[in-house]
Formats: sequence, C-alpha cells, structure tokens
Amino acid sequence: MTGKSLEVLATGSADPARRHDEAPPPATGAQEKLALLLADVTQVDEVPLDSHFFDDLGADSLVMAHFCARVRKCPDLPSVSMRDVYRHPTVRDLAAALARSGAAPAAPAPEARPPVPAAAPLGRPHYVWCGVLQAASFVGYAFLVAFVSAAGYDWIAGGTHILDTYLRSVVFGAVLLLVLCALPVLAKWLLIGRWKPERISVWSLAYVRFWLVKTLIRSNPLVLFVGSPLFVLYLKVLGARIGRGVTILSRNVPVCTDLLAVGDGTVIRKDVLISCYRAHNGAIETGPVTLGRDVVISEATVLDIGTSMGDRAQLGHASSLHTGQAVPDGGHWHGSPAQPGDADFLAVGPARCGAVRRAVHSVLLLLTSLLVYVPLSVGCLGVLLSQVPQLTTVLDPGPAALGEWVFYADLLAFTAVVFFGGVPLVLLLLVTVPRLLGLLVEPGRVYPLYGFHHAVHRATFRLTNRRFMTRLFGDSSCIVHYLRGIGYDLSRPEQTGSNFGTVVKHESPSVSAVGSGTMVSDGLSFMNADYSSTSFRLARTSIGAHNFLGNRITYPSRGRTGDNCLLATKVMVPVDGPLRENTGLLGSPCFEIPRSVLRDGTFDDLKSGAELRSGLRAKNRHNAVTMALFLATGWTYFFCVTVLFAGAADLYPRWGVVALALANAFVLPFTVLYHVLVERVVTAVHRPEPLFCSIYDVRFWRRERYWKVPSETYVRIFNGTPFKSVVWRMLGVRIGSRVFDDGFGLTERPMVAIGDGCTLAAGSAVQCHSQEDGTFKSDRSTIGSGCTLGVGAFVHYGVTVGDGALLEADSFVMKGETVPAHARWVGNPARPAGPEHDGGGGGF
Repeated sequence: MTGKSLEVLATGSADPARRHDEAPPPATGAQEKLALLLADVTQVDEVPLDSHFFDDLGADSLVMAHFCARVRKCPDLPSVSMRDVYRHPTVRDLAAALARSGAAPAAPAPEARPPVPAAAPLGRPHYVWCGVLQAASFVGYAFLVAFVSAAGYDWIAGGTHILDTYLRSVVFGAVLLLVLCALPVLAKWLLIGRWKPERISVWSLAYVRFWLVKTLIRSNPLVLFVGSPLFVLYLKVLGARIGRGVTILSRNVPVCTDLLAVGDGTVIRKDVLISCYRAHNGAIETGPVTLGRDVVISEATVLDIGTSMGDRAQLGHASSLHTGQAVPDGGHWHGSPAQPGDADFLAVGPARCGAVRRAVHSVLLLLTSLLVYVPLSVGCLGVLLSQVPQLTTVLDPGPAALGEWVFYADLLAFTAVVFFGGVPLVLLLLVTVPRLLGLLVEPGRVYPLYGFHHAVHRATFRLTNRRFMTRLFGDSSCIVHYLRGIGYDLSRPEQTGSNFGTVVKHESPSVSAVGSGTMVSDGLSFMNADYSSTSFRLARTSIGAHNFLGNRITYPSRGRTGDNCLLATKVMVPVDGPLRENTGLLGSPCFEIPRSVLRDGTFDDLKSGAELRSGLRAKNRHNAVTMALFLATGWTYFFCVTVLFAGAADLYPRWGVVALALANAFVLPFTVLYHVLVERVVTAVHRPEPLFCSIYDVRFWRRERYWKVPSETYVRIFNGTPFKSVVWRMLGVRIGSRVFDDGFGLTERPMVAIGDGCTLAAGSAVQCHSQEDGTFKSDRSTIGSGCTLGVGAFVHYGVTVGDGALLEADSFVMKGETVPAHARWVGNPARPAGPEHDGGGGGF
C-alpha cells in the first residue's frame, strides 16, 4: 500500500532520553504481539519497535484502523483506538501507554438510571399501516392546500382595480399565514398535549401522532423567521419554557418543546441539534434539555436528551453533550462527548437590546411579509396567469389546450426562458447587492441585534448562501470565480479544478478569506459573525495557505491554524493555544496528526507542470458537461411540473378543487420517479465503485457528476416513514426490512449496505469517500442488522459496523474501522465506550 516494504526502513528512536548508541530495552510480550499484528496487517515480515508508524513506516490511517480492529480481537490485549495510535506512534510507546491505562484506576461511572423496559417489537402490519396513515395525511394536506389556494385566488381575482387586488392579497395572506401557523400548534395540543419523557415504539399509532406533529411543527412558516423573536415566541406557544432575551439561530426546530427549558440571555448558534427526542433501538425516546441563564452554545453542536447546562456555561463548536452529561455553572466545555476546557466561546460583548427593540423588529418583520412578500407572490402569479398566452389558453373555456402540440412547444420555450434566464439574473444579483450591503456593516464593530445593521447582515447571509449556485459551480474551476464574485478574499488561488466542494456556507462573504493553494471538501461553514444574545460583530476569518480541509468543518473567526495544515473531517478547530502550522488536526477536541502520509503523495507528479495543465484542461471540459447536465435536468423537471399544474388548471372548470389537489398529491411521486430515473441514467454505465485515484482521473470526474446531477434533497420529505427505505432501495442502497430512518444521509447510495431493523437518527450519515489533497479514495461501508446510529453520527468509507452496535450521538467512525457486534462506540474519532461513558446510552 505504501510502495516499499516496511521491514527495510530504518529504525528510529522514539525515546529522546535514550542515547542513539544505547541498546534498546528488550521487547515485552505485549510489544511483540502488537508488532506481529502490525506486520500481519501490512503483510511484511517484521516491524521495528521504535519506528514511527507514519514517518518511518509510511503507514496511513486506513492501515492503522485495520490494525486497531485486529488488536481488539485479541482478548489478552487492551483495546486500541485511532486516538491512541496517533498519540503513541511506535509499538514501544503504544504498548507502554496501554500498560499505564490498564494499571490506572477506572474512572467512576455516572449514577446509572433505572432501565426503561424495551418497547415490544412491532411486526409488518404495523409497518404497513403506519405508511398508509402517513400517506393519507399527506393527501389530506394536499387537498387542504388546494382548497385554500383556489378559494383565495378566486377571491383575489375578483378585485375591481389594482388597489382592491392588493388589499385582497394582503388579507388573504394574513389569513393564510394565521392558519398555517396555528395548525401545527393546534395539532400539537390536541394530539399530544404536553410532552413527557417516554419511549414510543416506531410504526405504532402513538408514533404516527408523533410524526404528524413533528412534520407540522417543522413545516410551519414561522420557521422562516429563525433568528428573530418571532421564532422564540413560536416555541413558547408550543410549550417551551424560554426566558427573556434568548436568541436562537438554528433552523433545527425542537419537537418535544415542553421538555426544553432555556434561561434568560442564552444564545444558540446555527446548525445546533436540539430536538428533545432521539431515535434509539427501534423507538423514539423523549427527554429534557435544560439550559441555564446566559448560556452560549456554539455552531454545529448536538445536545442529546437528558443533558443540561448551568448558568453562564458554554459549549464549543463541533461538540456534543451525551445523555447524562451536565455542564456546571460557568463551565466551558468542548469536544465530543464534551469535556471541561479553558477556551472562551463568547467572542463579543453585549449591547443594548431590550424587549421594545425585539417587539418592534417582530412587528416590522410581519408587516414586511404581509405587505410586500405575499402580495408580490400573488401578483406575480396573477401576471403569469393573465399575461402569458400559453397559460391564458389553459384557463380560457373551450377545447383543452393540452391536446395541442403547439402548447407544449410554447411552454417549453417559456420555461426555458424563465429557468435559463433566471440563472444569470440571480448571479448578477449575487455579485452586486451583497457587496453594496457589505459597505453598511463595518467588520470589528459591535452592533445590537434586531436593528438596521442586523437586518442588512441577515439579508446578506440569506442572499449569498445559495445552495443552487454552490452546487452548480462547486467541484469545478468555476467555484473560485463565483466565491470571489460574491466577496471572498481568495488571494492568488492555485487552480486545481476542485478548490471547493458543492457546499460552502458563511455568515458574510466579505470577511471570508482562504489562502493560496488551499483545497476544501464539502461542508465548510465560516463562523465569521460572533454573536451574543444581544449583539453581533463581523470578524474576518482566514484559512491559511496550502491547507486541506475535510468534510463538515466549522471554522471559527478565531481559529488557531496557519499554513500547510490538514484539517480532518469533523475536526474541532481550536480557538486558543499556539498557532498550528505544518501539521494535521483530527477529532473533537483536536489533536495533532501527520500533515500527510506516503500513500497520499502517490499522485504528486500530477500537481504541477505540464501534467497539471493537461489534467486541468481535461477536467474543466468534463466539469462543463456536468454543469450543463445539471442545468438541463433542473429545467426538464421545472417543465414537467409546469405541465402538471397546467393540466390541473385545464381541468379546474370541470373538476374544481379536486384537480388542484390531485396535482399537489401527484407532484411528490413524480419527483421521486424523475430523480430516481436521472440517477439511474447517470450511473447506468459507470456505477460508483471503490477507487484510489488522482482528482485528474476520469473516474473521479464521473463521481463528481454523480454527486452533482442527481438531486437527493427530495429524499428528506420521507424522513420517519417506511417510504424512505423504498426510495433508498430504488437508488441502489442494499437496505433491509423495517429500517427506521429519521434523517439519514448517503453520498454514494450503491456502495452502502444496511441490515434489517436498523435505527438511523436525524443528522446521521455514511460517506463512502475521502479526498486528501489531490488523492481520492472510496470504498464500501456496511451497517449490520439492528444497529443504531445516533444523532449526528458520521460513518466514513471502508467501515463495517457489526450487528446490534450503537454509535452514540455525534460519533465519527473513521475510515477502515470495524465496530464489533453489539459494541457501543462514542466520540470523535469514535472508540469503544469506556467506564467514563457508561450510563449515557440508556433512555428515559
């Protein structure tokens, strides 16, 4: 795997206290066993005891993951994790560390909770009836939307003049907003009442009630007002106990709101998962989350049920609290699972932001929505229906226009103009308006929330975080020009054709900077706006030169990394301590690893000179075709949906609301069939397979096409339903029966196998690939039967999870790992749970 035999490499001294001419101590039994296992994994004759695993032997994390798995199978050896391997990178040091840990007294386990009786397993009839009731709920909602929309449009169309039509639009919009906002609240109180800690078997009737309320709560229009006091008010009406002056910026809406308590002055940053429930071992477990006064919860964190934080406590970014963990008053914790630390995650001071300011902001926000956005939307619809000849023909009485081919030709031209004309118009908007708005907010200056400057900042945030644009331009040379266009400082970028992936987020593009030669995978989020519960401040956030960033990285404004760093997937970037350079960082809390290993340099000869220029030209041509296919499939879908609703409009005079309701109901199965067909066509000749290649290999370009062209966002609609497994199976996933999927994600569907009866919690994912600098690696992953993937758990490529295993919340199982059957793993990177974590895996 490394290109040279390990046993012929020079032996290095791992102990600086021993002279080079001093004879090494004799090998112990544990050292000999570890050396033999490592030699067997690497298929060599001998491994020197004092040679560095990575620097001297040229091993990599995949090889060492297999080594750890072999060690765990030996009953006479202590368990070894990847963290142990990186901290003690020689056989002699590793054996000594394991001996010390075995001799140390075990940490006392938290007080065990009384076990909750397991829910009785439900069979296929419950599974089927649950799907039937959920489908019926969807059809009923489609009919309700059709009835309200038709009645409202008919009434608005009866206006005698422009002012009358505008006023009718305002009234209808207000009534519609009131109904859509009140419906989830009424459903929650009527179907559930007050949430309490309990265990609900999935697919049961009680679960159907839970799912219906959860779906309505998270589809409420008030979710669009995240970050404003209106969203906090919404949670209070649902039963949450929230104090004064609380700011919530996360779009992940808590479901079991009666179990959520938040003290005065708390701030919850974006991408925080607090649901007050979790999917666990075939059941929904609900439990409390309690936050004290002036608490700070940073970005990309997970708070499992049964957790609490005291007054003035802080939880760092990319961290998690597991069931049973409690942060004391004033504690600053970080990591996954969280542990005490010294870093301060509140980087901005307070400002004057009282109740009056919050109330005025809320009123203005509602008035803007009712007086501008709703009438504008209705007005645009009216113009389309009255001025576009193709649509006017449909609405006019007489022979059906749908029987004429001219209508389809005209509609094809109309949708092409709207779709392909809209892309450059939106692009022009994105490269001009945010730059102008950025002049109004001064970096480094503290502003109060819910004022003019905050409104400008939030408008910039919403405008420039366009997933469509980053997906269109990502994984190609165009992404560099797009990000520079909206305001990024990219210095002098070294074009690789893969400088950024398809998911890049920020608070403000004007204070985002990336050094020359840096490459970024999917999921980078710049934390370049610091928040308190009353104020915010833009802060320039810079990533050094010649870095490589893995997936799902949240980079804070005070990140302490410099040039030539490897930031591994899901790493917690440090905000204190020395500046890290010429090294790698892994885990949460992070620790240092080698910047690169021999295997990742296999294709270095393609990264410069004529080879780079030739490879980049070929990649650009392939990526251009991929972008064209992405746009073509999007336009085709837009055209088909337009035809569908044109048909409903044609049948409306005869069928009435039923025609619109059927169109609403049919658009979802059509969406599934269309995107499944697109994905099947893309993978018909070249299915995703295990790879080890350069990013200038055509096989990697095909994988980029697979990531970009077929959409997968529609799959989220089926979260928590039996239909999710059906869709996964249609997309090529080898998935077992009665799998519960509450929001699981997959990047390479045909490369994953999932056993029967698994429980896949919200935010969990399996990613069957990794890119490090110019090298791409991919392999299959397998999840055994009866496994549970906790909230936010992440499984890398080449992983095997045994039957009945449990991955706790926010765990990161590294590439090549083998999780034994019925084991419980925890942490980032994940490792077998020790005594200090016992007691956290139970339910309420």
